[in-house]
Amino acid sequence: MSKTSPDNHTPMMRQYFSLKSQHPKQLLFYRMGDFYELFYDDAKRAAQLLDITLTARGHSGGQPIPMAGIPFHAAENYIARLVRLGESVVVVEQVGDPATSKGPVERQVARIVTPGTISDEAYLEEKRENLLLSIAHQNRKGLDIFGFSYLDMASGRFCVFEVDGFDALSSELQRLTPREILISEDFPARQTILLEKGVSELGPWHFDYESSYRQLIQQFNTKDLSGFGCEALTAAVASAGALLQYAKDTQRSALPHIQSITVEHKDDSVLIDGATRRNLEIDINLAGGSSNTLISVLDECATPMGSRLLKRWLHTPIRDLAEIEARQQVVEEMKAQRLYEQLESPLKKIGDLERILSRVALRSARPRDLVRLKQALEATPEINQLLATTQSQRLSQLNSRIVAQPELTTTLNKALVENPPSVVRDGGVFAKGYDRELDELLSLSTNATDYLAEMERSEKERTGISSLKVGFNRVHGYYIEISRLHSDQAPVEYIRRQTLKNAERFITPELKTFEDKALSAKSKALAREKELYEALLDQLNNALSELQTSSQALAQLDVLTTFSERAEALNLVCPELHNRGGIQIQGGRHPVVESVISEPFVPNDLDMHENRSLLMITGPNMGGKSTYMRQIALIALLAHTGAFVPAESASISVVDRIFTRMGSSDDLAGGRSTFMVEMTETANILNNASQQSLVLMDEVGRGTSTFDGLSLAWAAVDYLANQLKCYVLFATHYFELTTLAEQLDNAANVHLTATEYEDEIVFLHKVHAGPASQSYGLQVAQLAGVPRNVISHAKQKLVQLEVSTGVEVETETVQTEPKVKIAGSDTPQQPDLFAQADQDALKNALSELDIDNMTPQQAINELYRLKTEF
Repeated sequence: MSKTSPDNHTPMMRQYFSLKSQHPKQLLFYRMGDFYELFYDDAKRAAQLLDITLTARGHSGGQPIPMAGIPFHAAENYIARLVRLGESVVVVEQVGDPATSKGPVERQVARIVTPGTISDEAYLEEKRENLLLSIAHQNRKGLDIFGFSYLDMASGRFCVFEVDGFDALSSELQRLTPREILISEDFPARQTILLEKGVSELGPWHFDYESSYRQLIQQFNTKDLSGFGCEALTAAVASAGALLQYAKDTQRSALPHIQSITVEHKDDSVLIDGATRRNLEIDINLAGGSSNTLISVLDECATPMGSRLLKRWLHTPIRDLAEIEARQQVVEEMKAQRLYEQLESPLKKIGDLERILSRVALRSARPRDLVRLKQALEATPEINQLLATTQSQRLSQLNSRIVAQPELTTTLNKALVENPPSVVRDGGVFAKGYDRELDELLSLSTNATDYLAEMERSEKERTGISSLKVGFNRVHGYYIEISRLHSDQAPVEYIRRQTLKNAERFITPELKTFEDKALSAKSKALAREKELYEALLDQLNNALSELQTSSQALAQLDVLTTFSERAEALNLVCPELHNRGGIQIQGGRHPVVESVISEPFVPNDLDMHENRSLLMITGPNMGGKSTYMRQIALIALLAHTGAFVPAESASISVVDRIFTRMGSSDDLAGGRSTFMVEMTETANILNNASQQSLVLMDEVGRGTSTFDGLSLAWAAVDYLANQLKCYVLFATHYFELTTLAEQLDNAANVHLTATEYEDEIVFLHKVHAGPASQSYGLQVAQLAGVPRNVISHAKQKLVQLEVSTGVEVETETVQTEPKVKIAGSDTPQQPDLFAQADQDALKNALSELDIDNMTPQQAINELYRLKTEF
């Protein structure tokens, strides 16, 4: 932007600078006639983001002005693109009259569109929540406390909670996936947050607790916040106040649809960290897409708001047994009576009622929104009737909250045409007969020709002048024309308006009245439609609270209906949840894998209890270990949402957290190697898991040297089993770890089977007791397409390693890791598990065994011990 004095610029550019100074970090759309123009840095940025032409508009302050413009009628598409890129747009409109303005036309900010505050249908993804998130930081007794508040502007859902520690901060960001984040300029994790899209930094005073508190009680019209349960959450309240003020500033509205605030209690839900969400592929697969995810299999919701609620339930499973059982009862009854089939049609008519009502509250609802609202209200009585005879207490509660609105339905039916225009300013929104004044105005503007023809006929008859004509032109308006030959016969009430070569034109008081009405009828009709539309919005806002309650109940009904339909379609069963401890699953299946494979899915069982809480899982690569572990976690997750699960039967003790440590990837942006990521996730589990947690760990320690990795995995298993005593599925290729099952009271070995047939590997995907015998690594490499000569060379090297001798192990007192030296070499070597021990030592150990007096189990145990030692 030019650094010259504002006095050196033109008056219009001084007006621009004045507005731009109030919004320095946002793109300013400056209305000039039929275009929105952007100048200077805004123009350069918009040209790059939107791929539009960057040009120049004359000079101001002695410098050329960079400029880019977009047509007024296409602005919404461009704004939508910018918002999806995380940009915010300030729309400046002309409010003055160019004909009467002295100097530049007066302009004002009409609206501010930011990624987190949008409510317009054009900008929103139908099945994804659009969250504005605010985070405040406090230090309490040396702990970093983060107060979260988030708002879905399109629904009015406003929630707060607090967490402690930076790990929890990161986890919540991944759970909520906000569109826009508000933080203070002195936020402690500022650099980390700024890596996210759509971050807005506010002055620290915006997060002042006292002013935020006042902001909230003013919004809710209450004396204090005790009724919402957030009095003690000072960091959350500070963030909520900043968020609310920001939302009001951008919407230029009091936000009447935000009528309460909800506290999320972390103890009420099953906590899932970011790594676990990724690994379980709840709604985003490991490649970053949405296909082959849990939500893609489950989401058969009839309404977009139902789809969004389903995603919320899956991301926030609950621990309240009463609530879970209430949902299960609904699903069971709907499934038994096939009620889900009867509800499908009326639910589809509901549409996105939640977002429509928000636009009604913000007074940005369009005519087609109101038509969809009318259709939703018309479907409500049918839903009430279907739910009237149900036995479930939860369905009765939902039915009582879904309130029919017969008066509003009648009003909307009478008021609106069947297919209204997209915006009110185009006119034609209201049906004929709804408003007498509007009908007259529309009649004047559309039936002027008929009126003039009738007037011409009657005036000819009255005056007897056969050459008389009634006409109109844009310069002189309406007129009565009489030829010069007959002009002297014009009645006395005719007033001369224009003299032509061969005719005279007159006006009468009656025609002047008609002219005034006709010429202004169109603009008056549009103004009248706007008045009627505002009155209709007022009427709808009077019932807003009841309508919002209905939309929330309908969304829940939609999800429960979907649970029921999916239970029938996917052969799911009702799980038993309890607090007795243990997890027993018969015939469990992976719901996503089962839906995409062509062959039958191989089901597997699970039996975990106090004396069998850790399962060591071995087996070949691609044998199904990861699928087995993930399906257990998904079954547990589904059970905690009230859904039915893919199994023959399931009995699950309520868990407090689900952890996964699976796969391998680095974090280039964070400067962390693959092994560092692995250890960070492992540390998170070991530091935060409890006895009620479900832990899935795969290949811990594989990212480093053999002995390092084995030692870390061994110690982790020991800690999980002896200290935490949580439910653990631990998959590994370290066969040495299988001996832990003999040493730990609460551990057991299981393995997935495979077999070789004609030099080919066949995976059986079945879980059996005991450890695996081999990993089939070379066979899997061959399946992956590794060249045959490489496989052949690998087989030769494997034979050499298996028969190699002369391994010497050296240790020093200051070393934490043993070194191995091959005989005849002075170079220390990293030990490997293929190295064979000294044969004499092995013979001595075998000779000491009393084989004749051993039981088969004791012999197997000794064999495992020798395998580990040698």
